[in-house]
Amino acid sequence: MQTIKQGDLAPNFSLLNQFGESVELAALLRSNRVLVYFYPKAMTPGCTVQACQLRDHQPQFDEKNVTIVGISTDPVKSLLKFSERDQLKFILLSDPNHEVAEGFGVWGEKKFMGKVYDGIHRTSFLIGQDGKVEQVFDTFKTSNHHDVVLAALA
Repeated sequence: MQTIKQGDLAPNFSLLNQFGESVELAALLRSNRVLVYFYPKAMTPGCTVQACQLRDHQPQFDEKNVTIVGISTDPVKSLLKFSERDQLKFILLSDPNHEVAEGFGVWGEKKFMGKVYDGIHRTSFLIGQDGKVEQVFDTFKTSNHHDVVLAALA
C-alpha cells in the first residue's frame, strides 16, 4: 500500500453520492479545497463518531472554504441511510470496487481480532484547489479527527 503524500497530485475521481448523483473531485475543487476522508463502513460505531463530529463542526470547515467528502465501499443505499439517520449534510461517496481508495493508497491489508483482510485504512487528505495534496491525516482517533484537521487549517 503506497499512500499518496503531501505535494502529490490527488487522483481525480467520479463516484456516486448518497443520492445516486455523480460527483467529480475536479468539479468540487473549482470552488473550495476538499477534505477527502476515507472510512471503513457506514453506520459502525467509529465511523459514526467520526462523521457526527464532522457534521457538528461543519460550519468551521465552511468558514475555511473546505468541502467535506467521505468515501467508503458502501453501496449508495447504505450511504443514504447513514446520511439520513445521522443528519449528515456533507457528501458521502460510494467506491464499491475500491478503485479510488486504491488510487489514494488507502486500500490494503488490515488485521482485526486475529483476522487478516483487505479494507480501507482510515486516512484523510486535504486537497488544494490546484489538485495537490496539502496534508495527509493518518494519526487521529475517530473522536478527534475534526480537531486534528481544523488545527491544521488554523
